[in-house]
Amino acid sequence: MRNVVVSQDPKKSPYRLVIAGLLILANLGFGLNLFAPSPILPLLIEDYGISQATAGLFVALPLLIASMFGLPGGVILARLGVKRSLTAGYWLLGLVALTALAPNFVTLLIMRLAYGLGIAFIFIATGPVLMRWFQPKGVFIINGLSQASFSLGIATSVSTAVPLAAAVGWSNTLSIFGIIGVVGAIAWTILGRPVGQASPPVPLLSGRELWAIFSNRTVLLLVVGDTGALLQYTALTTWLPSFYNEVHGISMAHAGFITGLMTFVGIFAVLLGGFGPARIGSRKVFLIVPGVLVVIGGSGAFLFGSLPGIYTSVVLLGVGSWLYVPSIFSMPMEIPEMTPEKVAIVWGFIMTFAGLGAFLSPLLVGVLRDLSGSFMPGFIICAMAAWSLLAAGIFMPKLAPANE
Repeated sequence: MRNVVVSQDPKKSPYRLVIAGLLILANLGFGLNLFAPSPILPLLIEDYGISQATAGLFVALPLLIASMFGLPGGVILARLGVKRSLTAGYWLLGLVALTALAPNFVTLLIMRLAYGLGIAFIFIATGPVLMRWFQPKGVFIINGLSQASFSLGIATSVSTAVPLAAAVGWSNTLSIFGIIGVVGAIAWTILGRPVGQASPPVPLLSGRELWAIFSNRTVLLLVVGDTGALLQYTALTTWLPSFYNEVHGISMAHAGFITGLMTFVGIFAVLLGGFGPARIGSRKVFLIVPGVLVVIGGSGAFLFGSLPGIYTSVVLLGVGSWLYVPSIFSMPMEIPEMTPEKVAIVWGFIMTFAGLGAFLSPLLVGVLRDLSGSFMPGFIICAMAAWSLLAAGIFMPKLAPANE
């Protein structure tokens, strides 16, 4: 099989379906573990006697690590190669399965740090893999399927964490969600080798090439738009369960279910975002429409006091927060003179700023909650940042779809 894969054009090889499956599995692992602690933060706060801000750090730390690795990771990947990056990423992802064995909170933070580094390795390597193994139409579709898997993982963990923790304990719950990373690491070790042969290491990009990427108008708008939307999404996903429980008297299990709707509807939204651009010529539509939805839904999720208003807002927010994602990560491949190595840089660029915003937003909400006694100040700031996605769609230059 290995010789067949090497001799064929990877974009025509049946083995690309295996590669797609491995990428989809990785995104499922991301999703299951990223916000799994959010609904059960009160249990961690009680067990360890930590503050709201420290609890927010536990959720947001992986995003900080991923953002710090984003820019240098994109450059290093071009030299290190896809195979080694994905191998390291998968095994780091699997370390979360050891959560139940952690003796203290510091060890838990270290495991979350390793998980964040795993996200960075796999995320940055995914762009070059997609560009080498799939036609442009296939890139949108696989991006959509991968993000749908990511959304499914978040929805599953956020909505089931509380009842599962009541049955087996919160630490065992987090370990259960981490098992998928171990499964993915084993699967990648056995099945993922052809990717490394399809993408040998290349020389580092020059300073002029890097500057051309970082100053590109399309890239900058994608970075700004994704950062604002993810900043709001992360803050609300982290703290809405506690907000609904504290302010509206909704049980933790019910609050977790409501918050999980954001990612559940996102499964369908991100699939539409993956398949839609293949049929509709304008990419801007898949930034402008989600931009409107995240602005309306994000504010309504914490301003409405009635359950119908809350449910409607959360659904709108979930659709908007996921509909644009395949376009954000596929559009860089349609920029003229873009190569797989440059795509890794762009994805790292997006990860750095979006990840940094996503890291800071839960901490911001937690700190302001400790200082003011209310979640509102932090929620309002994050809601204002989400306008950037709509602005990015409005000012985005038209891209000519790549040849399919």
